Formats: sequence, C-alpha cells, structure tokens
Amino acid sequence: MPGTATPHPGRRGRRLSRTVTAVAATAALLSVFGTAHAAQPSRGPAVGPLQQAFTDAAQRYHVPRSVLLGVGYLESRWDGHQGVPSVSGGYGPMHLTDARTALTDYPPTGAADGGGDGGDGRGDDSRPRVTSATVEAPDIAALPANLTTLDRAATLTGLPAGALRTDPAANVAGGAALLAAAQKSLHEPLSADPADWYAAVARYSGADDRATADSFADNVFDVIREGESRTTDSGQRVALPALPSLRPAAGQAARVGLRPVSTPQDAGNDPETECPPGLGCAWVPAPYQETGDGDYGNHDLADRPVDQKIDTIVIHDTEGSWDTALQLVQDPTYLGWHYTVRSADGQVAQHLSTKDVGWHAGNWYTNAHSIGIEHEGFLTDPDAWYTEAMYRSSAKLVKYLAARYGIPLNRQHILGHDNVPGPTASYVPGMHTDPGPYWDWSHYMALLGAPIHATAGSWGGVVTIDPDYATNQPLYTGCVTVDDTCPAHGSTAVRLYTAPSADAPLVRDIGLHGATGASTTGVNDMGARASAGQQFAVAGRQGDWTAIWYLGQKAWFHNPAADPAAVNSVGLVVTPKKGLATIPVYGRAYPEAAAFPAGVPVQALSPMTYQVPAGQRYVVGNRVHGEYYYSVSFDTTDQQVVRGRQVYYEIQLGARVEYVRAEDVTVLPSVLGAPR
Repeated sequence: MPGTATPHPGRRGRRLSRTVTAVAATAALLSVFGTAHAAQPSRGPAVGPLQQAFTDAAQRYHVPRSVLLGVGYLESRWDGHQGVPSVSGGYGPMHLTDARTALTDYPPTGAADGGGDGGDGRGDDSRPRVTSATVEAPDIAALPANLTTLDRAATLTGLPAGALRTDPAANVAGGAALLAAAQKSLHEPLSADPADWYAAVARYSGADDRATADSFADNVFDVIREGESRTTDSGQRVALPALPSLRPAAGQAARVGLRPVSTPQDAGNDPETECPPGLGCAWVPAPYQETGDGDYGNHDLADRPVDQKIDTIVIHDTEGSWDTALQLVQDPTYLGWHYTVRSADGQVAQHLSTKDVGWHAGNWYTNAHSIGIEHEGFLTDPDAWYTEAMYRSSAKLVKYLAARYGIPLNRQHILGHDNVPGPTASYVPGMHTDPGPYWDWSHYMALLGAPIHATAGSWGGVVTIDPDYATNQPLYTGCVTVDDTCPAHGSTAVRLYTAPSADAPLVRDIGLHGATGASTTGVNDMGARASAGQQFAVAGRQGDWTAIWYLGQKAWFHNPAADPAAVNSVGLVVTPKKGLATIPVYGRAYPEAAAFPAGVPVQALSPMTYQVPAGQRYVVGNRVHGEYYYSVSFDTTDQQVVRGRQVYYEIQLGARVEYVRAEDVTVLPSVLGAPR
C-alpha cells in the first residue's frame, strides 16, 4: 500500500448552544458580600469586580484567596465564556457543573467542516467518519456526580442556580463554598495556609481516580507557585501573586483517597505508559491485527528511534468526544494515534508505544517521524473544549516526550495538524485544519517552557508571529453553517493581505484554491493565515504593516508598534541558488530513486504546486536526509527504512511546512540583506 492515502476522520465542527437563561443575582450578592474585606491584602493597581469577587468569597468562606484564584485559573483562566457551558457542563470562572441544563440543547445544530485529509499513509475513504451521527449526547443517567456541583453550590450559598451559571461573582462564591465543604469533609481545618488545601483541591477536580485528582491539584499548586495575571474574556484584569515556596503540607497527598487509575493492558505489548510522573496516564491500546483481504490496522510496528528519528510532535483535536475517540482508536479498521487528552480534566490515554508509527497526520513521511496527540474537542468551539487542564496536561506530556527524543520546543517541530504538509499537490485541498485558529499557541508554548520572545531587533530579518490572544479577533466564518459569522473570539492567527491595507485582497494559496481561487475568512481556510510561533522572513515594512515571504508571494499583516502581532527574531533562511529563477517545493522528504533497493517501489519526488522564486527567503526549521519507511503488510519481516543521500531543508512556506532540496538553495543568516 505505499503511496496510498490516509484519510483522517471527517472533521465536523459542533457547537454547544449559546442560549443560556440569565438570572439576576445582584440583590443576593449584595446581601452576601456587602461589607466583606479581603483575607489577604490585594496588590497592584485598582481592583476590578472579578478580582474583588475572589477576595470577598475567600473571606466569607475562609478559603485562602490564592487557592481560590488557583483553582479558578486552572478551571477557566478566570474566563466566564459569556455563560456558555463547557463540554462537561461547567459554567463560569469556577466551572460549576450543571450537566442537565447544559445538555438541554445537546447535540448542537449545524456543523463546520474541519477539513478533509490526505496523505501517503494508511487508510481509505471507507473508514468510519466522525460526524453528527457518531458524536452523541452523553447518557445523563451515567454522568458522574461531579457534573452537578452547581446544585451543591446553590445549597451551600443560598444563591439561585441561574445566578451561579451566569453571574461571575456568584459563581466564584459557589466555588469557594465547594472548596470549604471539601476541606470540612476531609476533617481538615479552614486554614489560612494554602499548603493545607491540597487534598480539598484534588477533590474539587471531580475526578474519580487518584492520579487524575492529584494531577489537577499539582497543576493548581504550580499555578499558585508561579503566579498568573491576565485580562479575561470580559476585559477584567485578574492577578494571582506568586508563592514560589508553596508545597503541600505533610500528609495532604495521602488524604485525597480515591481509586487508583485503571490501566488496561495488552498482554502482547509493554504494559507501561510513556508519560511523565504524576500525569495519570491510562493505557488504552490501539489494536494491531489483520482485518481481512490482506489489510490490517490500525498502525505500523516500528523500532523508533533506533530505526527512524522522531523529530516532530503533531497536535490534533478529535472533532469528537472522548468516548468516541477512544472507541475509534480501538477499532482495527480505523486509524491509530499515540495519545488522547481529555478536555474536562486533562486525563491522558496512551494508545501506541512511541516506537510505533501511528496513522494520524495524513502524510506518511510525517507519520514515520512523529508522535500524534489528539485533544478532545472541536476547533469551532474552543471555550467549551480547550480547557486549561487539557493545555497543561498536554504540555507536560509534550515536554516529557521532547526531552526524551531530543525534539526542539519550537513551532517547526511542534506542529498543529493544520501545519502538516500535503504529501503531494493533489492532497492539499483535503488536509486537515485542526486544532484551528482558536488554539492558544502562545500560551501552550509558554507552558512548554519555550515562551515566544524577541531574539533580535528590526535588523534580524525574521519575525515570529505572536499577537495578543485576547484582543486579536479576526473575523471568521463557517463555524456552524457555511456562510455564518463566527462569534468574536481571541486567536493566535493573523490574516495576510496582498498589500498593507485591511481592504486589500487576501493572499492566494494556489495549492488550496487553484490558480484563480481566492482565500476566504472561513475558519477552515488556511490560505492566508500565520499562527503564533511560526517564523517568516521579512519582505518589507510600511508604517504599521510588515510583509513576509509566504507561499511564493509578499504577504502583509498589521503589526503596529503599540500592539504588535509579531516579535523580531533571527535565524537561518534559504533562498534559491544564484541562476535559478524558481525552485520546487515538496511535501515529503523522500530519498532519490537510486536509494531504493530491489523489492521496494520507488517513491516519486513529486513537486507541489508551490514554487520559491529567486530573491525570496524562508526560515529553516530542520535539515534532514531523504528517508522512506517501507511497511505495507501485517507481516513485519519485509519492513525496511530506505535512506538516501538527498538532503532537504524543512521551511515555513505558508501555514504549513514544506521541504526544499539542499542542492537548490543557499543557506544564509537572516541578518544578511534583511530589510529594516
């Protein structure tokens, strides 16, 4: 089956209902908080209403303010999401859960196509597809107890359920009351010392296993130690001063209780998961078995990094629920990937050993050199799915894997599925677009310990995209129906124009739209988009606008000094060798024909539609030798890794990375000849 396609599930965006009945809570809140004073003195500039709500609730319920703020940050980053519930039915900054109300309008109507997929990996279009028919509403009778914490908060506070859902101050009060109740249930005092609250924080997670609860509490304590401050989605500034020496008090971890995490094991494989300590990974194995008619699934066995280097981690979203994703990854007729991360609490399940090759990226070359991590969620509904717990668990996992395999923590090696190249030109229109423009890459890279920052002045010749997530809100369409306008939302993607004006046409993507087709504002249209962490060579500057080289053309984005959308950087760039008018671009770095031994079909070096004209420059992300993993049957005795002499450079050509041959380019420091 070499050279065949790997369709990923049909990605259909889904949305939870945004109609939530608001209940006025002003009178109740005044009666509760009217004359309260802070248990811990506030610091910094004037205190806003939400910051004051945390202070007041901490005082009333005798919860350390740092603990309350830390739990709120991990649950929501203090965002209220305009009263919209999360996928697990959680509302407001403290994620008070009310699943029955949240599921009233579930499943949501409408869908946005997350893109097709393609690649020279494994699979065909007869594979099951994740659609509105395969993603079903949860069974309410089977919902865990933590999905009704809002009712408990209403009982503890005396506040109406509607206010707890929609009023941020009431919601914070409900969270404080629940934390205090958890502390009392553990027979612990309502101590002013945050160190005494580890077990209560773990219980607040609602997890029913010890590892997941511990992971939640560890993350909260990390937040408190490091401190955080940000502007919320309602425009309020909230701050948590750092307590760098904080550690759980002796005996707190043992007080959590709960059952150990279940790790079902495949007796034929290594039973140990490959995760950092404390993450709480479960082993949910993907099958490797024959499926009839000479076919097999749902991945390939290998011996990486002994036989092939792992140099890339691909970030996906499932465009389906956790349960659906786990059902599909255990189907031998479907596709296998390495890990899945749950939205509600950051629980991680591992499906494949990292030494084996998953069928996840839609590009067989990328599959052979990468680890695939799926995240429960839908790219058009980030508030419901892309939780802080999920970001943090994922970042811990990626940081661990990167250290284990020597993978650089940058956007040339930590790719979104929407950054993976089509293997050949015909597959480009069908490539996937997850995790999409609402995935917070800047925040994610900071959690990885690799925050985006300037490395040069304007002389550097390179920019790294880095808009402010909260205030950067490009207009997107197609979140529910093809022509609808998506709700305004923060994004780490910037839009690219043919001239330094927002009235100019968007730059073209001839691979995606053809020679005459135009890029659009569609949420799944990658044709005129650059996202945080991606690096591009500077092509010019004019006023508040910066031009970069992008898909063989000059592309402009708004980059005012007062509110920059990028930082200046320095690095290596490639440009066509002198005398070459254009050079070809490739979606895979395969060996030259002479490298293939007898019995292994030659894989053509098939150029993409794109070309790099003379004088243009593109940032180098990696240098690799041509390589092809030949694995076409269930019997592994014929597997071979074909290695060639051909050298390639991975470059950031557009939204997706591509490859150019070393023999076609000159490599330069970006500062040489860079426009100022």
